[in-house]
Amino acid sequence: MRTLTALSHLSPCLTPSPSTSTPLSHPLPFSSRLSLPSSTIYRIHQGILSSKRRLMAPAHSTAPSSAVISSVGDLFNFILSGPLMPKLGFDCDEVAESIDRWIRCGSQLCRLFRLEEFKLSIPEKARIYHFYVPVFIWCENQLLNHKSSFGEGDEIPPFVIGVSAPQGSGKTTLVFALEYLFRLSGRTAASLSIDDFYLTADEQAKLRSQNPGNALLELRGNAGSHDLQFSIETLTSVRKMTIKGMKMKLPRYNKSAFGGRGDRADPSTWPEIEGPVEVVLFEGWMLGFKPLPNEVVKAVDPQLELVNKNLEAYYDAWDKFIDAWLVIKIKDPSCVYNWRLEAEVAMRNDGKPGMSDEEVLDFVSRYLPAYKAYLPTLYAEGPNGSKPDRLAVIDIDEKRNPI
Repeated sequence: MRTLTALSHLSPCLTPSPSTSTPLSHPLPFSSRLSLPSSTIYRIHQGILSSKRRLMAPAHSTAPSSAVISSVGDLFNFILSGPLMPKLGFDCDEVAESIDRWIRCGSQLCRLFRLEEFKLSIPEKARIYHFYVPVFIWCENQLLNHKSSFGEGDEIPPFVIGVSAPQGSGKTTLVFALEYLFRLSGRTAASLSIDDFYLTADEQAKLRSQNPGNALLELRGNAGSHDLQFSIETLTSVRKMTIKGMKMKLPRYNKSAFGGRGDRADPSTWPEIEGPVEVVLFEGWMLGFKPLPNEVVKAVDPQLELVNKNLEAYYDAWDKFIDAWLVIKIKDPSCVYNWRLEAEVAMRNDGKPGMSDEEVLDFVSRYLPAYKAYLPTLYAEGPNGSKPDRLAVIDIDEKRNPI
């Protein structure tokens, strides 16, 4: 699992802020705030009872206290107000039936991010219950549907979820949270990034020398800077991790090697996974990009022509292995520059090495042409091979919140 320390600047709202925190509970009685059928309220009460038994010390009475009812009632209403509910197919009755599941996931994420569960600020509460928890439950439901399509005794291949999201949008934190929740639910999960398949430093230097003057291929990032055969071999092997006791190491990339130009990490440092693997989270900034007509990409940037040609081989190397998709949608690619600048400023303020403002501009400028060319098609059509019932497109704002 990738470490939390590397994620500290990706989701600022996950840092507790005592000055802005507000209690989760509400002074009004639970039943007065819910205009729901009695059967729905009954199901929520059952969830409350289950949650209380799990979260609190054993009590002499089995009746939920008014404070707990009020707290869960507020949380239930807050969950239903989330912008992802209709997009992910959740309704009032379904949430009521599984309210304990939602509470359990929220509590686990609060522990992960060291938040006070009953004193969440509004941004923290929204990030947990409007974003991470509904996305996880959608993913877990997709996994359950996948498993149900196999017969008893069948070897079930891991369910691969692709997470396509621009740099700085919070995808690493999202994947970290999802993997954590899958593991706590007793499921063997693994994560991979397209970064893990970058060319080695020597191969990248060769690519640079073969394409003098093309700034988009000078450094790692764009199509052409990945070892696609290595991708195919790795993803094929992961899909075969169906038997107990099987082991394999997952590749990792060291971005700090060679003065920041990067290199594949030493295999001795790669994490090992053991089968059977149930779910794989595969994330990347350009995952799902599709090649376009040459005249389209050349109108954005003439240097994209070769990148576009390289992209033709990426479906067979990446996308065809993916069973379900999460696509994080941004309003404007310029957000990437602002998010990267925020992260580097925070690193410098913490006394860590970080890029200057000019270096950030140069870095992001090598990705912007691809964003401008390929994101509209990705958002309009979805990735190649994606199915509507296995695709979730999540719009986020400049603060990385779902809208």
